[in-house]
Amino acid sequence: MQTPIDFADIIAETPTLLTVTAEYQAIQRQFNQAQTSEQRKAVFQQWDALRRRLSTWTELTQLHFHQDTQNPEYKAALDYCSELLPSLTALEVDLKRQLIHSPNRAELEQSLGRQAFLLWEADITVFERAIAADLVEESKLTNEYTELIASAKLAFQGEQVNLSGLQPYLQSKNRDIRHQAEQCRWQFFEQNQDRFDQLFDQLVKLRDRMAKKLGLENYIALGYRRMRRVDYDRTDVERYRDQVVQEVVPLAIELIQQQAKRLNIDTVYFWDESVFDLQGSPAPIGDRDWMLERAQEMFDAMNPSLGDFFGMMVERHLLDLENRPRKAGGGFCTSFATYDVPYVFANFNGTKNDVQVFVHEIGHAFQMWQSRHLPVFDYLWPTQESCEIHSMSLEFLTGPQMEKFFGDRADRFRSQHLAGTILFLPYGVAVDHFQHLVYANPEATPQERHQMWQQMEARYLPWRQYGDLNYLNKGGLWQDKQHIYCSPFYYIDYTLAGCCALQFWAKAQEDYSQALAEYIALCERGGSASFRELVRSANLLTPFEPGALTQVVEKVRQTLKAG
Repeated sequence: MQTPIDFADIIAETPTLLTVTAEYQAIQRQFNQAQTSEQRKAVFQQWDALRRRLSTWTELTQLHFHQDTQNPEYKAALDYCSELLPSLTALEVDLKRQLIHSPNRAELEQSLGRQAFLLWEADITVFERAIAADLVEESKLTNEYTELIASAKLAFQGEQVNLSGLQPYLQSKNRDIRHQAEQCRWQFFEQNQDRFDQLFDQLVKLRDRMAKKLGLENYIALGYRRMRRVDYDRTDVERYRDQVVQEVVPLAIELIQQQAKRLNIDTVYFWDESVFDLQGSPAPIGDRDWMLERAQEMFDAMNPSLGDFFGMMVERHLLDLENRPRKAGGGFCTSFATYDVPYVFANFNGTKNDVQVFVHEIGHAFQMWQSRHLPVFDYLWPTQESCEIHSMSLEFLTGPQMEKFFGDRADRFRSQHLAGTILFLPYGVAVDHFQHLVYANPEATPQERHQMWQQMEARYLPWRQYGDLNYLNKGGLWQDKQHIYCSPFYYIDYTLAGCCALQFWAKAQEDYSQALAEYIALCERGGSASFRELVRSANLLTPFEPGALTQVVEKVRQTLKAG
């Protein structure tokens, strides 16, 4: 393995279709001419290195845009990337077909593992050259959504903030400030409603056309395949959503009722949900640099592998954590596969979310670091629902260390985080169910889509009260969820992983060392197996099994009641 590189030294040459096509032709020719297992393995490694190089360029290009959405050079580079990617995908799919149908497939499976072939079989069904132009258009529309969100300039409490900068006010212990902050937030969406509605309408119809060009009834089947879901389907997901309604929603209602008592109010409105008690949400008691020092202490105390890894991330400047103008919102983890390093992007705003998002993304980064040795590019990351196990579980496994960030407010943070996970699960499945309705009815009007969201709130979030937030009363909440626009069907993943993370939390209450060891072992497996197999390898129940939520939900109920 190579020595970790500093972010400032990461470079990625911009490819051209001509040069990449020539590389693919050479690889295909060499693969056809290979006579021995060793020769075929060497050709595969050439292809794997090419994919890593192209991925590094793509991820660096997208990261730069997120770091400054108004930089014309970054925007031009992203546009070029969006234009080129479908052609690169076509070349990749052709080679995947060749490998899948190779007379040497059994030998390759023995060397590479069966999971790679399952993933490639999914990949070749989601691309034909007939949809190349559609993919370019889809990318441009999703980039426009990111720009629109990043463009928010909100005047509040005498200062100008973006949507991330509004977060401290949304979590204020002052109820009037929280209320006013929500009004400010949703005024931005109301002022831009036509563009939000129009963008989504274009995306839905575009995706529906792509599915039909590929011979599918609608985008739902295509969406599942694009997410590379090789061992579960819509029926499994529907059954899981029902389980959330039966097991989780009743507890969520109880938690909202308990919150009303703690806040000494009759009705918990939407702007009250973000605070746990009259003291408001606990916030970290230091700035970014202070938090990095505490995080190093935390990971050193947990496990040497975690401590060494985090030290490398800081030393090599692989973290971008400060909120600033023109920077895209949210948080994510990416990686530069040529250099074997991950990169964490976030927007610190002085709230408890700084710790949660930071630890969440470090969970992703640690998994990538642990699995960087795996022999197939596809194994660097698992499929998304498995990825989220690493991130959400680390949020819980770091729980005993939260005094480092919150001092004597750590217990309140842990309780709020645990309750927040329960309250999130119904919202997460609502987002998923909503997308199924949307893509089953692609000709629906924007108003009808807002009504679909209202149906989801009635089923999954029956406690929700919006008061005088008219935009939300009309079904507009979903438009703030970037995944719905940019990563369709990528959301049930968080809830499936949440079920697994809660199991890690429960196990850690009994035997922390064992739970952490099983977590690290899971990270080391990367994407070398399917979701169900990875879950079972960590001695967890898959969320689709009846009762998977029952025991952990009851343990949460008893824990929060005792607290």
